[in-house]
Amino acid sequence: MPWLRPTIRIRLTVLYGGMFLIAGVLLLWIIYMLAAQALHLGTDPLFTVTTGRVSIVSNKCPDLINATTSESFNSTLARCTATQREQALNELLKRSLLALIGLAVVAFAFGYVMAGRVLSPLGRITRTARAVVGSDLKRRIELDGPDDELKELADTFDGMLDRLERSFDAQRRFVANASHELRTPLAINRTLLEVQLSDPEASADLQQLGKTLLSTNERSEQLVEGLLLLARSENEIVDRKAVDLAEAASQALDQTRTEAQAKGVELRSRLDGAVVQGNGVLLERIALNLVQNAVRYNVAEDGWVDVATGVESGQAVLVVSNTGPVVPAYEVDNLFEPFRRLRTERTGSDKGVGLGLSIARSVARAHGGTIAAEPREGGGLVMRVAIPM
Repeated sequence: MPWLRPTIRIRLTVLYGGMFLIAGVLLLWIIYMLAAQALHLGTDPLFTVTTGRVSIVSNKCPDLINATTSESFNSTLARCTATQREQALNELLKRSLLALIGLAVVAFAFGYVMAGRVLSPLGRITRTARAVVGSDLKRRIELDGPDDELKELADTFDGMLDRLERSFDAQRRFVANASHELRTPLAINRTLLEVQLSDPEASADLQQLGKTLLSTNERSEQLVEGLLLLARSENEIVDRKAVDLAEAASQALDQTRTEAQAKGVELRSRLDGAVVQGNGVLLERIALNLVQNAVRYNVAEDGWVDVATGVESGQAVLVVSNTGPVVPAYEVDNLFEPFRRLRTERTGSDKGVGLGLSIARSVARAHGGTIAAEPREGGGLVMRVAIPM
């Protein structure tokens, strides 16, 4: 019957009801023993009467020896009896308090152990959830035990993980198929245009048209590559390896150096070791996108880009600062949205397709990190990436 189902409520009720009953029985037994001892202590004879003569048998009331009249003897006896009873009650109270403290310690320890046993399935569910957050979608709780609320929760969680795994597998297959289907025709178009442009008999108009189409095709390839990378980087990283952000930043600087020299932008670097667990290609892409943006959206003269890596508060940090146009603080968040640019001058085809910062943010999130931008005083931005080590 439903009310006989071993739910958490029933189990906790039985557990704590049983603990209360056992504690009550123990306390009752202890009080009985202490009361018996106190009564024995409080009724110890102070004197005996033998052949009409009083003999003092206790040193608890020495004044009885000096009693010469019946009145003084009776008053001294009453006073000693009251004192003896008060001592017995005080002793009972003292030992009862000690027994209560001992029982409280035992009850708390026993309750802690039993609560840990009852709530251990919750710990197992939590550990599995943390593993899933790390993109280990193969993990399942598979909780054994009574058919209670925790097992129902674990089974529901396992069912949700099954659906998530199927969804992510479908997304990976879609990205792989789209990657092949979209790249192939663009690669063919590029090859055909390059062949046509290499023809020495081609007219000037045809050469100009070919260059325009080749530039458009190249931009389309960048857009497709960026969208596919954005789709892949939205997921948590499963296969993690040790990656040094300093090395990733160094690679990004090497790849951007020629473009920076052409634009007259000085590249500065302070690269300290900062090793994290992640995907080296994607982390290098973060650095490359940030450095490329810093170079492309810079000032015309005396511009610079500063790249720094290091460790701060247990996190690996990559900071890219640059000179450039003044960026309003309210526009900073829009820069991380796909295809969003600050002003119309950022829409030139030589400055990318508007996905660089979106990809950087997705890659940072996939590694459990964050990325933030702050306007520099005098123009430009300070981009800060923090990834847990």
